[in-house]
Formats: sequence, structure tokens, C-alpha cells
Amino acid sequence: MSTDTPDDDDVAERIEHVRVEDEMEQSYIDYAMSVIAGRALPDVRDGLKPVHRRILYAMHEDGITSGSGHRKSSSIVGTTMGDYHPHGDSAIYDALARMAQDFSMREPLVDGQGNFGSIDGDPPAAMRYTEARMSPIAEELLDDIEKDTVDFASNYDDRLQEPEVLPSAFPNLLVNGSSGIAVGMSTNVPPHNLGEVVDATIELIENPDATVEDLMEHVKGPDFPTGANIVGRNGVHQAYKTGRGRLRLRAKFETDEEAGRIVVTELPYQANKARIIERIADDVNEGEIEGIRDLRDESDRDGIRIVIELKRDAMVDVVKNQLLESHLETTFGVINLALVDGQPRVLDLKETLQEYIEHRREVVRRRSKYDLGEAEDRAHILEGRLKALDNVEDVVEAIRNSDDRDAARAMLQEEWAFSEEQAAHVVRMQLGSLTSMERASIEEEYEDVQATIDRLETILGSAEELDQVIVDELEAVAEQYGDERRTGFIEDTGSVTHEDLIPESEQVVVMTEDDYIKRMELSEFRAQNRGGKGIIGTGLKEGDAVASVFVANSHDYLLCFTNHGQVYKLKTYEVPEMSRTARGKSAVNLLDLDDDEQIESVVNTADIEHDGEAEEQQFLTMVTRGGYIKRSGVSEFQNILSTGIRAISLEDGDRLADVEVTDGAQDVVIATRNGMSIRFDETEARAMGRTARGVRGVDLEGDDEVAAVAGIDESRNSWLLTVTENGYGKRSDLDAYRVQSRNGKGLIDIKTNERNGGVTALDAVGPGDHLVTMSEQGQIMRCPVEDLSIVGRNTMGVTVMDLEAGDRVAAVDVVDAERIESDDEE
Repeated sequence: MSTDTPDDDDVAERIEHVRVEDEMEQSYIDYAMSVIAGRALPDVRDGLKPVHRRILYAMHEDGITSGSGHRKSSSIVGTTMGDYHPHGDSAIYDALARMAQDFSMREPLVDGQGNFGSIDGDPPAAMRYTEARMSPIAEELLDDIEKDTVDFASNYDDRLQEPEVLPSAFPNLLVNGSSGIAVGMSTNVPPHNLGEVVDATIELIENPDATVEDLMEHVKGPDFPTGANIVGRNGVHQAYKTGRGRLRLRAKFETDEEAGRIVVTELPYQANKARIIERIADDVNEGEIEGIRDLRDESDRDGIRIVIELKRDAMVDVVKNQLLESHLETTFGVINLALVDGQPRVLDLKETLQEYIEHRREVVRRRSKYDLGEAEDRAHILEGRLKALDNVEDVVEAIRNSDDRDAARAMLQEEWAFSEEQAAHVVRMQLGSLTSMERASIEEEYEDVQATIDRLETILGSAEELDQVIVDELEAVAEQYGDERRTGFIEDTGSVTHEDLIPESEQVVVMTEDDYIKRMELSEFRAQNRGGKGIIGTGLKEGDAVASVFVANSHDYLLCFTNHGQVYKLKTYEVPEMSRTARGKSAVNLLDLDDDEQIESVVNTADIEHDGEAEEQQFLTMVTRGGYIKRSGVSEFQNILSTGIRAISLEDGDRLADVEVTDGAQDVVIATRNGMSIRFDETEARAMGRTARGVRGVDLEGDDEVAAVAGIDESRNSWLLTVTENGYGKRSDLDAYRVQSRNGKGLIDIKTNERNGGVTALDAVGPGDHLVTMSEQGQIMRCPVEDLSIVGRNTMGVTVMDLEAGDRVAAVDVVDAERIESDDEE
């Protein structure tokens, strides 16, 4: 037995040599185009992807219309998969289910019965449980498909024909939108209001030179099925002009300040309600959102209703903005990408409508040709019937004498010039149709058919008439299915922060030795004459005492320096506002302090100039109880962590005494508890990093320690003010303090005898400034600094504040004249 073996040369000739990279490139391009055209992108003409088009066509072919009964979804999916869409059943069912979701589609194309999913993200029930049929508006997409209005192609196995596009009686791409991810590109077309889109389409038909701006007079913006609001119009304009844009979508909600609640009634498109509620609850539990005490989902079939109950002291606008920033506002990225002649293109609003109009013109033109042919065929038959009636007796006699039907047809064609179609029809006529009444009916029908022919010929012969047909049909669709806009527009007014809701005013901030802190309006403490007892400024728990007091604007940032050499940053309004008799709130709730860490000094950043070069030349000048001084540039304190940062290194047993803002060209005065003072140029203490200890500023004797430091600005300051712990004080001219070198013993500033006690505070003051003095037991007094007599150094001073027995001055702050005038104006 012999076998034929191929010749090696023949085999070699049939082998084609191809570069691997070229083959991979071409194969990938073929795959990409298959995904782009056959799966992921909608056609600009009917706005459908192949899967949606095939589902609707399969339902149409099976007669599952809006007037029929519902059919099991599994049956529809099976027909679609078996006849037209050779892909997985889950992908087909997902597409079917989405077309039935009124929260996904602006005009649902499927009328579903059963569970087709929810806005909470619940999936549809299994396809064997749900039923579906076409919605009425879906039939508008397929209307006249039998009249050769669109091209058909063979299905995947060449058994059947399927439409390449649907006739689409309305611009479905814009009305229902589309989203999909292809290879290397994606589309995200938002849904729109049917009436607005139809109006814009008619405008473009009647005025082809209309601009995008002209069309936007009709199409105000996307109209999402879930309603909500679009924030601002810039994103809409950009999307319509370029085909790409970003829209900010915001939930609709109502605020009831009396009841203390926020009620959400509409959510942004494609938002998951259950997930939003869960994330809000998580943020409340983690402290990211403050002021919410309860959260309920009261939504039902009538609509969305999320109730957010607020705490009594919550600021509604602040909570609202926290919710908007994280949960109730989303972004929709518009990418108006669709297939045009099988190629993906990004289209602006006008181009999208132009493509639809051209498609619709082609559909109406082809339909008119089809209808004209049908009408002409009918007119031809009617002419034959009328001719037969004109010769009815002879025709009947001739047919009676014919051997068979074929002979009768031949005789009619030969004797009276009937066409073959006419002769066949006459032969099949019943005798009853030969009555005079039937003749009248035929003549009437013939006139109607002739009128139809004339009308169709007019449409085919006139572009204006054809366009008018399109306009009339669009208006009919809009009238039948159109509704009001659901999505509104709101202006972008920006976020309202906690700070925005707090009026600017001067505040008195009080801290105790046990680190209780609070603030009060400075206006609560009217100016008195020196020597008064003042009024109660804070309540104290047993064993506690006032440690410091200072005045700051409610919007100022405060730098809080501690005994550990750390510095923290705090906004004045973050300090709880309380009554004069209240104790305050523990500072550990505001600052991340260690157990044994206490606030020693506070600097108001309002005293720092924030204008570039001036800021670079400013310093925080720190002095310690042990006599050290250190200057560090303010720029080193710009990024302060919530856990604080190192401000100064301290020797064992030393503590921070005071901090002052200086400008690099000032003199500083250090005051000691025993009444000594030393004035020197601040540059004698060179600028150092934050972690440095500093250099000696004053040479202390015995058990003396530093009480305070002051920076002298001779353009504003006229005197040095000193206050002692027993409530005495004085003003002295600056000239009384000669400039020395640092680390000297200095000069006597004030007598610290038994009457005066030790020095508590020293500051540089000017005309119009006020002195705020607070005792350890919580009494506070405010008086003009000019009430204190001007005396020389080494004097006793006068009574500043009349203290109760056993009480002492705890802290002093000076409010400059400008801040007092500003607060009075407010």
C-alpha cells in the first residue's frame, strides 16, 4: 500500500513568514475593534450597544410588545443568545435588567415585572423569576423596521438577519445615555430630558447653522432619572462644546433647623443609597463627622428619604458641608464617545444631533420609498378592478367561458390589456365585489391611495417636506412620552466651614493650672478704673487655679507652648465658648498633651506679619525660667503636627517662661520675678533651630527666675508695663531702661517687697491699650493702661486690681488699641 506524502518544497511554499510583533499588533487591533464596535460602544444613531439592540429586536420578533403579556426573562435571554448574541447569559440578563431600572434609565426600554435590582445596589432576582416586555417608548425605536428603513446583516451563524441599527424615532443616545469601557477608550454619556432633546433636534433641523449655545437654550443640561442637582453650569458647557466635561452632582435635601435634622430626598445618579448611609455612619462613629446623633433610612416606593438627626449644639451648615464633601456629592465625567460609521468619535452636542438627524432622514426616505412602492402596487390593482367593473358583463362572461384560471387570466390580459397582477386579482374576485356599492368603495380607496402616492412623492422630492415629517414625528413622541425635568441646577457657592459661621470678635481665653480652658467675649468685661475688684471670670474646681489669660480674635491661630518644650496649634474658635462662671473644658480634648504636660505660654499668630519677606524676618523669642533666651524663625513653625513639634530643648528642672514675636531689629526686655530687668538687642541671641536650648539672657541671683519677656516696637510702644502678683503695677518710660549686653544682672524694674510680691508680667504698651488682669481665684478685670501712673524704675507702683485675701494675680494680657477699636465697631 502506498501513501502520498507532501513534498517538502510544497509545504515550504505555503508557509508565510511574519514578524511576531507585527502579528501581535494586528491581532490586538482586530480584537480591540471587535470590542469597540461589537460590544462596548453605542451607535450614535440609535444610542444602543449590540446587546441592547439584539434584546429589543428579539422581543419584537417574538411579539413581546407593550400590548402583550410579560414573558419570562430567561426566555428572552435564551432567544437573544441563541439567535443573535453569542455571549454569556449573565451579560445579556444584566443588560435586560438595566433597561428595566427606572433609576438607571431616563426612559426605561423594558417593562419589568419582579425584582430588577434597587438603588441600594441589590442585584436583580434570577432570570427565571422575573418577567419582561417592551415598554411603549421602546417600540418607537423599532417602529417601521419592516419597511426597509435600516440595513440588515446575517446573524452569527448565518441563519437569520438582524438589524445593524434601529430606526429610532427619538435621539435615544442622549435621552437614555450610555456607559461602557472598550479597549483604550470609554464612553459615559449622561441621560437627558426627552422634551428638551426633541426641541434641540427640531431647532437644528430648522436652523442648520445653530451653534452649541443655541442648542443649549433647549437642552439645559443632563436630566438624571434620580433627579438631584447639578452644581454650576461650567461642566455642562464644557461637555456640550467639546464632548468631554466633569459635572458635580449634589443630592437634594432639606434642612430643618428647628427640628435639628437634614432630610435627603434625592441622590446623585448611580449613587448607592445603602453604601452612602453605611459610610456616613462609619464617619460618625470614627469622629470624622461631628454633630449627628441618629441616621435613618425611611425610603419607600414613593421615593428616597434619609433622615439625619443632629445634636442640639450641632451647626447645621457645618454638618451639611461635611456630608457634601464626603457623601452627598459625586462627580460625573462626561465622555460623549459613540460609533459614527463604525468608527469611535467624541462628539459635541451639535454633532451628536446632526448624526441622528441624518440617520432619521435616511430612515424616513427609505420608509417613504417602501410605502410609495406599496401604494403604487395597490393603485395598480385598484385600477384593474375598476377596469373590470367598467366591463363587468363581458369580463364575467369571458371568465365563465374559460377552461381554467390560467386561461381566464390570459384572456383578460389579451382582451382588455390587464397586467398579469391585475388579471390574477380579477380572477380571484368574488361576485359580491361587483356591486355598485363596492365600486364606490374602490373608487374612494383609489383616491386615497393616489393622495398617498402624491404625498410620498412630495416627501421624496423635497428635503423640506421630508424634514417636516421628522419634526412632526418627533413632536408626537415628545407629546406622548415627555415629562418635566427632574435634575435641577444650583450655583456653586463654595463650602461653608465652621469658621464661616463664627463671627469675628475678640475673645478672652482662660486656662487653669489643671489645663481647663474656655473662651468668652471680651465685650463681657467692660473697662473699669484701676484698683477695682473686677468680676468673676471662671469657675474653678477645688485645688485648681488660673494659670494664664490672653485675648485673641475668634479666627486667630494660637501657638500653645508647653513645659515640655513642645508647641501646638489651635484655632481660637475651637476653644469652647462658655459662661463666666463655667469651669471650662480639659485641654487634652483639644490638644494631644501628655499626662504631665501643661501649657506655659501662648502666642497669637495675628501678631505675625504674613506677607512674604516680612514673615521671613520674624522670630519667636523664647525665654526660660532659668534665664535662657532663644530665637527661632517663624517659618520653622508653619507645619505643626496635631501631636505638636519641638519648640525648644530644656535643661532638667527648667521651664518655659514666656514667648514673644520679634522682627529681628527690636530690643527685648527680660523681667525677673524679683523685680530685675535687662534690655538688649535681640540679635545678641543669634537665631537657632527649633531643637536648640538657646543662650544665657540674664544672670540670675539666688532663687530668682525669669517672669516674662517683651519685645519693644518704638513706633507703637511708649512704656513698659509691670504687674506684680499682689495686684500692683506701673508704667515706666522706655528711656528708663538703658540697653545692655545680654547675660548681665540688669537694672531694678520694680520693688518686690511684701506689699507688691513678685513680678507676674511685663509688656511693652502704647496709648489706647487695655490691660486684662486675672487672679488665681478667677476674678478678671479690664482697664486702660493709661490709668496706671507713669513712674520711674525702682518704684512701688499703684494698685491695679483689688484682690481678696490669699488671692494673687495669675496672668496679664495687653489688648492693643487697634483690636479694641475693631471689636467695638463689630
